[in-house]
Amino acid sequence: MNGCRVLHLDSKREYLTTVGAYGLSDLFLRKGPLDARKSLPEVLDGDIVVVTHAPTDERVQHPEVAESQNVLFIAGVPIILGENTIGELRIYSKESRELTDSEKDFLKASASICAVLLDRAQLAQFKDVVYRSRAKAPGVSTPPQLAANPLRPTEFAHESEAEFAGLLDFYQIEWLYEPRSFPLAWNGADVSQMFTPDFFLPELDMYIELTTMKQGLITLKNRKVRRLREQYPDINIRLLTKKDFQKLLAKYGYGPMGEAKVEGVGRILYSHTQIQRRVRAIARKISRDYAGERIVVIGVLKGVMCFMSDLMQYISIPVRVDYMDISHYSGNGEVVKVLRDLDSPIGGQHVLMVEDIVDTGMTLNHVLAHLAAHKPASLRVCSLLDRKARRLANVKLDYIGFDIPDVFVVGYGLDYMGEYRNLPFIGELKQGWGTNSKAGQLHDGTA
Repeated sequence: MNGCRVLHLDSKREYLTTVGAYGLSDLFLRKGPLDARKSLPEVLDGDIVVVTHAPTDERVQHPEVAESQNVLFIAGVPIILGENTIGELRIYSKESRELTDSEKDFLKASASICAVLLDRAQLAQFKDVVYRSRAKAPGVSTPPQLAANPLRPTEFAHESEAEFAGLLDFYQIEWLYEPRSFPLAWNGADVSQMFTPDFFLPELDMYIELTTMKQGLITLKNRKVRRLREQYPDINIRLLTKKDFQKLLAKYGYGPMGEAKVEGVGRILYSHTQIQRRVRAIARKISRDYAGERIVVIGVLKGVMCFMSDLMQYISIPVRVDYMDISHYSGNGEVVKVLRDLDSPIGGQHVLMVEDIVDTGMTLNHVLAHLAAHKPASLRVCSLLDRKARRLANVKLDYIGFDIPDVFVVGYGLDYMGEYRNLPFIGELKQGWGTNSKAGQLHDGTA
């Protein structure tokens, strides 16, 4: 063995970042974040993976770096805590070989020790964050939330980095801190100058280097960024000042923070990228379940419009679309009134009822009874959000995007007093912001 390292898997099970290493060069460790689906993906399924010739193996994400460092052999071992894979232990060697059974047992035991250490590291960091939070605000009993990756840095080189990380966390944008160093100059075979951008944003496939307004520093960093772009034309990198933060977020539909568009939003529950990833997964399942059939997708205006529009694009079978409009009222002992019925008959057809959010289920139960009276061949329900805490009616949801807590949510079509529908994410409305967040949010297709 020439080297090893411990990799931690992020909460979305997409990226692996190094938390400890031995015997490996800075160039090898700084080659960038590893995509868990591309770099020895079988390890995530709990298997020990052996690569005997790294420079030519398709499962190695950076074969050129392995070749430059003379790495031929790689062994990947899952780090499992409970029933979940939380990371990987990787072994590297300049000699190609196979693993014996006893060596595999040893690596499994080593990975188990790593699991315990990672778990303790997370707990220690949590306690540290709670301690510092209470020191700043005595009497606060609710512990703060940690970032998605529990092993992120608790301190940054500059306060602007911490501010930028906080902004990214608010918008639920995944980030990695200084994950890759780029060689810019060489002295023979040795690297004489490297450049390490401050952040990598996987969702945007973008590296970010932050700078202050000091002109000398801006000029120096601009020179490095320009050289990086010249030598690595496929790398997307931006040099940002503090004033550029919100402009960047606004360009990608996340802000800017502090203006009326997000005023009143306490926290982001699901980012635009998380929503789109889940919508695609639901659409794939629907396409498989209805393979060879045609379906009628029905939505209740208005809150469902964003979800239904995106869902249709990813469904791969023939789809016909129709809408209903309903209202709640108390006259004549009824609860729900159909203001706009379907444009086309659905008798004998496969119907998929699409909802933005299901709360009590009372409205959905009424709408399903109305649709069932048209005698469709089948009738299923797909809801982006499911708030089980308020359920009163026993309705079956066949496809669910996210289970959400008992809070008032806005964005991605969901509104409060006609606003917030155009937010690209789903967020929680602040307590006391024009309403009590525990009050009834009568969605179930009526928002």
